[in-house]
Amino acid sequence: MNGEGAYGGPGEGAYDGTGEDAYGTSGEGAYDGTGPAPRPAVLRPTPRPARRTALRAALGAAACTGLLAGVATADVRHADRGPEGALRIATGEPDGFYTAFGRLLADQVTTVYPRLSCEVVNSEGSVANVRLLQARRAEVALALADIAWAAYGGTAPFARRIPLRAIGRVYENYVQLAVRADATVRGVADLAGRTVSLGAPGSGGAVLGDRLLRAAGLTPGTDVQVRHLLMPGAARAMREGAIDALLVAGGVPLPVLSGLESRPGIRLLPLADLLPRLRTGPGRTGSGLEAVTVPAGAYRGTPEVATIGVANLLLCRPDLPVPVAAALTRVLVRRATRLVPTTALGTQFLDVRSLISTGVVPLHPGAVAAYRELHG
Repeated sequence: MNGEGAYGGPGEGAYDGTGEDAYGTSGEGAYDGTGPAPRPAVLRPTPRPARRTALRAALGAAACTGLLAGVATADVRHADRGPEGALRIATGEPDGFYTAFGRLLADQVTTVYPRLSCEVVNSEGSVANVRLLQARRAEVALALADIAWAAYGGTAPFARRIPLRAIGRVYENYVQLAVRADATVRGVADLAGRTVSLGAPGSGGAVLGDRLLRAAGLTPGTDVQVRHLLMPGAARAMREGAIDALLVAGGVPLPVLSGLESRPGIRLLPLADLLPRLRTGPGRTGSGLEAVTVPAGAYRGTPEVATIGVANLLLCRPDLPVPVAAALTRVLVRRATRLVPTTALGTQFLDVRSLISTGVVPLHPGAVAAYRELHG
């Protein structure tokens, strides 16, 4: 695939990115990034297969409401007159949660709209994904909400405002800081004098990890040695004792941490106590962060831990054709049960009330039209 990707289909039209849409920052039900975000349900400590089954059952029940009624008929109707073209979806590391979600999304989009072809593009994560949109090397991308808001507002780690629109708020990320099970480290401040991997340089986790260390009173590079390793390298370094902790963000459980359950064995550090200090930073650095709970037994032998959650947004460029944005939105709503990675237990936001809560990043006009079509 080359170039920008051409789109056809009825009602074709590009949005020029100017002005506010009806579902923007002041729209009904929209979250503006101030105060507490909509609270996710707490994960319950039941056996892993049961938790997956329960999550899918819960989403399946939602799919039976009036909003999602008549899915099969509607899917066929929209496939008959759907848009066509090529869609690049910027995700994350190959073994990460972003990529798992991106693959499911690509599969469902091409199933419902066979004239749209989808390519999953791997990257280092949220920051890299926003830059891929900016460079026109992707049409849609996943990003942590705080990174998306920083890009939209032109604050660090971005030098200037990046025009973005959102398709929806799709699910909750759980920030997980793991240490060896036998370590004496009990909190982030205890990492002084140790080495920690904060994830790939282009990831949102790396940005948040730096803020976490500073909130705990540690200066990265001085009080604690920081490495930026991809997940496979971080897991290997943890086994070999080359690092003392690794930070990852995604659903629960994350395969990279599950692979460390037996050797060397892991424990998660509590992070929620740092939220007040994270929220006092300049600009919107603490916006969109909230306390969430990782249940006991999420990883072998681990107790319940209060950590930090941050929503993920599905972003796009403002000039994404309206029919394509609308098609993506319909897939998010109508195919919610098929968009949950099998390894994930994390809270999902795939319903209209939370999908539209994208904070300061306005919804794309095509998404607005689809949500109104589906929900009124």
